[in-house]
Amino acid sequence: MSNERDYPDLHEHLEALKRAGLLLTIDRAIDKDAEMHPLVRWQYVGGIEHEERKAFLFTNVVDGRGRKYKFPVVVGALAANPAVYLQGMQCAAEDVEKRWGEATTHPIAPRIVENAACQEVVIEGDALKGDGNGLDSLPIPISTPGFDSAPTLTATNVITKDPESGIQNHGTYRAALKASDRLVVRMATRAGGAGGYRHYQKHQARGDKEMPIAIVLGAPPCVAYVAPMKLPIDMDEIGVAGGLAGAPINVVRARTVDLLVPAEAEIVIEGFIDTETLEPEGPFGESHGHIALEEFNMPMRVTAITHRKDAIVASYISQVTPSESSAIKLVSYEPMFLNHLRKTLGIRGVKRVKLHERLTALRRIIILVMEKNTPKTEIWRALQGASAFRADCGKICIAVDEDIDPENSDAIFWALAFRMNPSSDLQVINYRSPGHGPEREHEAEREDATLLMDATRKEELPPLALPRREYMERAGKIWDELGLPKRRPQSPWFSPGDGDWLPQWDEAARRAVEGRYLDNGRISEKLKRKGLKPETGFRPDESESKPK
Repeated sequence: MSNERDYPDLHEHLEALKRAGLLLTIDRAIDKDAEMHPLVRWQYVGGIEHEERKAFLFTNVVDGRGRKYKFPVVVGALAANPAVYLQGMQCAAEDVEKRWGEATTHPIAPRIVENAACQEVVIEGDALKGDGNGLDSLPIPISTPGFDSAPTLTATNVITKDPESGIQNHGTYRAALKASDRLVVRMATRAGGAGGYRHYQKHQARGDKEMPIAIVLGAPPCVAYVAPMKLPIDMDEIGVAGGLAGAPINVVRARTVDLLVPAEAEIVIEGFIDTETLEPEGPFGESHGHIALEEFNMPMRVTAITHRKDAIVASYISQVTPSESSAIKLVSYEPMFLNHLRKTLGIRGVKRVKLHERLTALRRIIILVMEKNTPKTEIWRALQGASAFRADCGKICIAVDEDIDPENSDAIFWALAFRMNPSSDLQVINYRSPGHGPEREHEAEREDATLLMDATRKEELPPLALPRREYMERAGKIWDELGLPKRRPQSPWFSPGDGDWLPQWDEAARRAVEGRYLDNGRISEKLKRKGLKPETGFRPDESESKPK
């Protein structure tokens, strides 16, 4: 079935990834329970650079009992790396901020259609029950083998509706398989958490015993990207998806619940959440990087599964960062923060915002790269603005200079060690929401704090003690000619020579590399002085720095 549209579905997106060299197709048998996610995980923990990471399409999927599935599984199709994400967004990195800004300020309402690819096959009633039927027919991977208690839906657009306003919400929540016709869904209850949980509370307050729900797997990328973005309350994400696409998103009425679902989705699981009882769910490896232990969450009674005839099951790889789920926010959140600081708050000295990714669930640590000579007041406004922008982001915010690579933790530690005075360049701010983390207490009842650090230079310092770029590049060519191990330059790998540095010292350094150090000795000999203490500084003038 086809309807008019101006955006790619998942199949077309995978074809585009294949053409761009960003998709690996694995045809050998892969166990979804023990092998699939660990195999993809190696590209994040195996020392592989992010530009070499790809989406994995598994065409021969089996489970721990050796059962073979008819559906393929794709992992990493939305954000295996930033290039994959940008392919899905259909824009360049420098246009991401503008695209999201326009989509949220000018959403485009969806178009309701009568026939949809996502309903080419409909499974209802008794066909949902029993081994190999219903949910048990779907090759849902185990995300963290050895810890997770069930295959779990991860790459989800979970759709619920406000029973008062009728506004729908798309959220990305995990859902553990419990039976062929039953799931348990986890929606965050913390402040600033799941929009779906607010709908759940409203249904409870009304005395409703159940809440309609639809879980979408494999939505078109422009639709999939809106679910994890935590957009403002009561902003219908499907309109924002239309804004990203620049055209209405096709939606169709679900078969058994009063909800609109993306017409080009791969699979839709329809049903009702029980608002009166909860069921244990977990353990599960969560995106904050720890195992979420068993807890009571929302049982879902499945009333229908609809899918395309050629459906592909989509799965996120998340857990310890870097991961696919962290890359989705990495590419979109950084320009969003920069836009907020520079345009909303008017802090022009912010050059770049980096959300530290490795092992920190992405959003907890924010690095601000500040322009040289930015006033101290503006540095602190930037730190405070970044930490307060989102409740779940910026627990630790660090301001650094332009010569510090915000992606190099060693460079950041160096700046903290030599450019920050803990007595004057550090602030702790109380009363912060704990955000998404491994805490075992009820999240809504806890408080955290914020740490702000100014690790910028407070005075002009001499250059970094590394060779200049031309000498490192010259030696790098020799390294390669010798067939030595492949180089992966780690910033900083050369010194730009900025800071407290005089042209006279440049000239002396040039003479030294030309083998003329004796000329430098003749210059310094003429500048001998008496009555000085060793280590007294000396700054030559133009007349004193030339050989005679």
